[in-house]
Amino acid sequence: ISKAHARMLAHVGLITDEECRQIVTTLDEIGNEIDEGKLPFRIELEDIHMHIENALVARIGDVGRKLHTARSRNDQVATDLKLFVRAATEHVDALLENLQRAFVARSDRDVDVIVPGYTHLQRAQPVMAVHYWLAYCEMFDRDRARLADCLKRVEISPLGAGALAGTSLPIDRKLTADLLGFSTPAANSLDVSHDRDFVVEFLFCLSLIAIHMSGWAQEWILWFSTEFGFLKLPDELTTGSSIMPQKRNPDVLELIRGKSARVVGALSQVLFLVKDLPLAYNRDLQEDKPPLFEACDTISGCLELAAKLVEGAELRRDRIAARLEEGFLDATALMEYLIRHGVPMRTAHETVGRLVATCEGEGKRLAELPLEQLHAACDKIEPDVFGVLGVSNAVGVLTSYGSGGREPVAEQLARWKTKFARHA
Repeated sequence: ISKAHARMLAHVGLITDEECRQIVTTLDEIGNEIDEGKLPFRIELEDIHMHIENALVARIGDVGRKLHTARSRNDQVATDLKLFVRAATEHVDALLENLQRAFVARSDRDVDVIVPGYTHLQRAQPVMAVHYWLAYCEMFDRDRARLADCLKRVEISPLGAGALAGTSLPIDRKLTADLLGFSTPAANSLDVSHDRDFVVEFLFCLSLIAIHMSGWAQEWILWFSTEFGFLKLPDELTTGSSIMPQKRNPDVLELIRGKSARVVGALSQVLFLVKDLPLAYNRDLQEDKPPLFEACDTISGCLELAAKLVEGAELRRDRIAARLEEGFLDATALMEYLIRHGVPMRTAHETVGRLVATCEGEGKRLAELPLEQLHAACDKIEPDVFGVLGVSNAVGVLTSYGSGGREPVAEQLARWKTKFARHA
């Protein structure tokens, strides 16, 4: 920021080109010392801006004193924060894409696996396992779209707004915006020195990512349990019990689920922080950084580990297949068979409900009922009914766009592969 500001001051004639060169060269030296931990910090200098200016003046004297012309710490810190949020947005977006790619990459090895789909945690209809993986891809794609939209508000430069009222000096705010990669300078100096909407919006985006990850973690925790038995997790991402030698615990998934609270808490903290602030800058705003930084670190760690979990987890095909026919997952397929044969939907629903009750009483599956019994329940049922009964057949007849059947899932997987191939 200071280097861009110095170049602008030289461009408009407020400092000479030689003074600009001295400032920029010395700022590079100071930056290297900060990176190497060699610049001493003193409490009386208050903040990073004054430390840099003090070091600059100590080395080049009055030339260094000219750098702060036509700016304030208020517009500096707002610009600092926007640069941080812009970089953090790009970093989180890249991690989300990496997680999406992990789901797509594992889909080829799971392409033939059918799993139960649930509502209310009750078995509902069968879907291809890849349908689950692509559901997460869609979810995280919405997160990426929100981040991209948030970036539009980040790309407005506060630099040159001064403390709140701008300046009478002939500065070029468009030039500093261009040098720092912003799309435009802010149009109102009073608003931009106060504005932290972009922090709140970014934390909202992170909170929704955290909630999505928490839901995914909870689902996989259930799938890893003995009761479900659908999933084997990588040993290096689980832990043992201190007293029960047979146990493996899904600690990483549990921590991802738990750490979502930190991110949502950061959003709440900043919302409460800004709710009563009058225009323009207030010192309260120094408290926006700890929750922002922690939320970024938390989300980044969770996303990195999530990709490793997705890459290393294995579906337990035998356990899934052994219980796949439980729960009458083909009941909806039978109902829709009746609808295609002219039976009103509600009548078809009631008919299949009675057949399910019969099966429960006799300890049978729908596909095990003889044709005569099925025909007695509804005279529209013909021998071709067995083409929709059973889980494999029930998945096969799911053909609507976006559904969990074989062909629609294959189409969606191809779309995702094409999308990532274009952005390789």
